[in-house]
Amino acid sequence: MSELTMNWSLWTWRRVLPGLCMAGVVVAVCGCKGDDPKPDSKATVARAAVAMVERGPVEKTLSVAGEFVPFQEVELHAKVAGYIRRINVDIGDKVRTGQVLATLEVPELNAQVTGAEAGVRHSQEEISLAKSEVLRAEANHQALHMAADRLRQASAARPGMIAQQELDDAEAKDRAAEAQVAVAKSTVAAQEQQMAVATAEHLHYSSLADYSRITAPFDGVVTWRYADTGALIQAGTSNAGSMPVVKVAQVNVLRLRIPVPESLAGYVRDGDVAEVRVQATGNHFSGKVVRTTGALDRATRSLQVEVDVANAKGALTPGMYADVTLRIAGSPDALTIPVQALDRETNGASVLVVKRDRTVERRAVRTGLETPEVVQVVDGLHEGERVIVGNLASFEPGQYVDARPSAMAQASAGKEQ
Repeated sequence: MSELTMNWSLWTWRRVLPGLCMAGVVVAVCGCKGDDPKPDSKATVARAAVAMVERGPVEKTLSVAGEFVPFQEVELHAKVAGYIRRINVDIGDKVRTGQVLATLEVPELNAQVTGAEAGVRHSQEEISLAKSEVLRAEANHQALHMAADRLRQASAARPGMIAQQELDDAEAKDRAAEAQVAVAKSTVAAQEQQMAVATAEHLHYSSLADYSRITAPFDGVVTWRYADTGALIQAGTSNAGSMPVVKVAQVNVLRLRIPVPESLAGYVRDGDVAEVRVQATGNHFSGKVVRTTGALDRATRSLQVEVDVANAKGALTPGMYADVTLRIAGSPDALTIPVQALDRETNGASVLVVKRDRTVERRAVRTGLETPEVVQVVDGLHEGERVIVGNLASFEPGQYVDARPSAMAQASAGKEQ
């Protein structure tokens, strides 16, 4: 090769080589960017607010209006018809058990009681007479029996001295006297039975006479008065439309009646705590569920729940309403997430979990109790996992996210500290 040719080749490589090197660098740089699948720029990674799956207490409450009703309330009717001779109470009067509230005038009933008393006395006299007849018959039988024995003994001692006819007559009289004793005793038994009938009749009319006095069945207050002195009252047992005399209610203890919706009826148990606030009086106190109807009201589809409330001072009045917060269920150590983390779908509930590699995973969960702030997770999550809170439609499974604690999670942590 000539010297001129070699010089031309060297000059050519010096001009081309720098361009080839630059092209190689560009290719290498482009190749490096295409090999890394994880984005490094914060501008290309969505930021996600997350909350930790934690354990804590969760409690289900129900806020509803309840009504105070008397513990007992009854309309008192007369069992016998008559005129009101005297009425001793008016509305608002406090009464005690057994106190006479009204007295009826029933003249024909008084006559029947008097006749029954006379019948009892007559039966007593008849029994006394029959018993005297028994004594007379027994004495006669004893005399005839002894006479017959003497004749039998004399005839046995000296045969033929006493005629057989005389012996037969004495024994016949003895047996007849014995039969008279039996008849007299039967008469006494019959008179005693008649006495029992007369006594029962007297008791019947005496009981009806007692019903002419209307008494209080329990301690309470008269809430209404339906009749005045001189009014004719029909018997409550014979006339379905009979008018009562007074209405009495027991108000020293009241029933707070609370309607629980069908969806929560299964959670209510005796002993559940109820927080009660009475707006009319400003009273605030706690009570406990003491009884339920055990079945839903077909008209309202609700379970009637009752709380007994002491009212010795009479501060509460039947008919008042109260705002009741009923604690119907709870768990002291439940696995919980914020309500905003739950995605409710037609085929079930799910959450978006941020895994350790910063990718999003959609996971189905089974929930339990729910409050306005948190929901209990029964299955599908573990304590310590992170779930996205809010704006769930902006994230897709497999997406990389920049997980940041949500504002509600930070506020909750500040409260705990």
